[in-house]
Amino acid sequence: MKTPDDLRYTKDHEWVRVAGDTATVGITDYAQEQLGDIVLVDLPAVGKDLRAATTFGTVESVKSVSDLFAPVSGKVTEVNAHLADAPETVNADPYGHGWMLKLKLADSGEVDALMTAAQYQEHVRASAH
Repeated sequence: MKTPDDLRYTKDHEWVRVAGDTATVGITDYAQEQLGDIVLVDLPAVGKDLRAATTFGTVESVKSVSDLFAPVSGKVTEVNAHLADAPETVNADPYGHGWMLKLKLADSGEVDALMTAAQYQEHVRASAH
């Protein structure tokens, strides 16, 4: 399971990468492994305001449909349009080309409340038992 150190993580298996006041959001390597082959990603419209811990879309795999939760609050500035035609990109590259959306951060302090890579790895290990 890949868990890059430069990201922050949620208990619901989303990640966030912050650069300035922009947060890029996706799902973790662990999440895409658990889901299996992803066939559809449903994302919000650009301009939508999201609140931390609320649903912003869904990801559908051959196994199930799962809600996506915003790790931080902010306004959607961009969605990964490539995923409409190639949702499997999330499986192949969850931390790179498989990103889902970008937000203009409403409160950068929310990022500090998220898990570090080491904390997330421990969370996954603990929840696997």
